[in-house]
Formats: sequence, C-alpha cells, structure tokens
Amino acid sequence: MEYGRIPNVDKPVSRLVQGTIMLSSEEEEYSFDLLDQVYAAGINTFDCAHLYGNGDCERVLGRWMEDRGVRKELVILTKCCHMNADRDRVTPFDISSDLHDSMARLRTNFLDLYLLHRDDLTVPIEPIVDMLNKYIRAGNLRVVGGSNWTHERIEQANLYAATSGQKALTVSSPNFSLAEQAEPPWTGCFSISGKDGRTARSWYQENQMPLFTWSSIANGFFSGRVTRDNYASLADQGLLDESCVRAYCTEENFERLDRVNQLANKKDLSIPQVALAYVLGQPLNIFALVGARNGEEIKANVQSLKSGLTAEEMAWLNLENLASS
Repeated sequence: MEYGRIPNVDKPVSRLVQGTIMLSSEEEEYSFDLLDQVYAAGINTFDCAHLYGNGDCERVLGRWMEDRGVRKELVILTKCCHMNADRDRVTPFDISSDLHDSMARLRTNFLDLYLLHRDDLTVPIEPIVDMLNKYIRAGNLRVVGGSNWTHERIEQANLYAATSGQKALTVSSPNFSLAEQAEPPWTGCFSISGKDGRTARSWYQENQMPLFTWSSIANGFFSGRVTRDNYASLADQGLLDESCVRAYCTEENFERLDRVNQLANKKDLSIPQVALAYVLGQPLNIFALVGARNGEEIKANVQSLKSGLTAEEMAWLNLENLASS
C-alpha cells in the first residue's frame, strides 16, 4: 500500500480509500469480513456519508471499528449536508445535526476528515466556515473540506477563513475519471474530468490540495461489462444504472474504452485496473475512492497502484494522441 500525509491528520492516509456504500446491518457478517480484508490489505482510510444507507453504512463501520479496536489506526472521512427530497441542507444547523448523528453512528468523538457533501451557492459562506471551525476548536473535527465544491467556492471560503483567523477547507472530493461526463450523473455533482475540468485540475495541481476523487470507473462504465453493443440492454435489465448511460455512454468515451481495453490486454490488467491507474497516475495529490466488494477486487485495486502508466499512455487513453507508445 502507498500512503500520503495530510496536515492535521496524525497518521498516514492510504492512497486507496475504501467506500462503505455496500455495508449493511442485514449482511453484517459479510460487511465485517470485507472490512477485515480491506484493512489487512493496508487500506486504513474509509469514505462514508450521513446519507449512505440512511445512516446504516456509518453504523456498520462504527460497530466494526469498535469490535476490532482499530479506531486510532483509521482515517475516517464522512460527509454532511446532502440535500433531501424536501430541501437543500447546506446550513450551519445541518452541519451540527449531521455531525452529531455521524459521531454517534461511528462510535467516535472525532472525525479525521469532514466534508460538505454538496454546495448551495445561495448560502453565504461565512456561517458555514464559522460552524465548521466551532467543531474544529471543540476537537471533533481534524480537517474540513468540500465534496462536489468548485475550486472557486473553496477559494472564497478560504479567503474568509484567512481574514477571520480560522481554519481553511484543505481537502476536496470531486469526481475524476478518464471518462468525460456528458451531464452530471446526479444533482449537485461536480467533476474535474475532461475538457471542462482543465482549469480546476490546473488549480489543484498548483496547490497540491489533497483530492479524494470519486467514481474512477465512471459509475460502472469501465467495469469491463459495458460495450457499445450491450449498454442499452444492460440498462433495460437493471444491470447498468441509468445515470451511467446519461453521463458516460457517448461515442468519445467508447473510444476511450477501446483504448483502455487494448492497454489492459497489453499489460495483463483488467479494464477497471487501467481506469483506476489512470486516475492514480495524474500529477495531482489524489487519494482514490474505490468500492471493492470482495477480496479479489481489493487485490485488483492494490495492483493498480503498482501498474505505473506512463504519461504517454495516459495521454493516448485520453485521445490526446493517435498511437500508443
């Protein structure tokens, strides 16, 4: 496993971050066994959210951490303030409410990384920064940031933090993958992929802000199951999320998929491994969120760290030149 360091997090942070959306109280034995295997592979960082499983994912992770006695060794990232069916929820009240729920579910009195799951540009930034800093000062939060926030909005927040003598937002969690989004897969998503993400990527490269990037395999597009010929059928059968079809099933992305397949065969890797290696190989401070569901997927993700795609190969995958090196 490879690790990075994040200021104010007093332990190494694994470059692969295991998601928790698959955890369930109804399948607790499976969930605990999966978490055991993830931890044994050297992954010590876990991504969760107040929203996931209506809170059940955090509860399962919390029970596992308590049962195994590993809380001090783990880096826990969870997120707050996702909208619901009734209203947008990027407010000081919801930060506080979600935080207390998450700490209770996770059976901990502090969170290593706490991110705002969505943004609401109609909400003034100052009360948001003030509330996050209230809990930093109380010792409940180590590091704060934004998930699906633009770098401009992060800059705005950090200017206020600097002028008011408070802690800044120092991590970010946008979408990033080889595939370019035709449209956001879900409401409020923000991506730094593709042509539209160039300015954001340049800003992140210059600042080397830690990025917890999500959906490396583009919501299943790079799963190895999807082709030009079968994606509509897979969607009709419920085997491919319709959000993947809307966001990623374009001719340009299928051209990228063709090249991923060629390079995977050349390097004896799978399509998901090449897609993940592309993300990990960027000149950015990336910690990639992954969603392994069994031991084989855990091993495959770890192998992606070692695959070492060249800059020329990554450019070719992204249709930036005509022939593979």
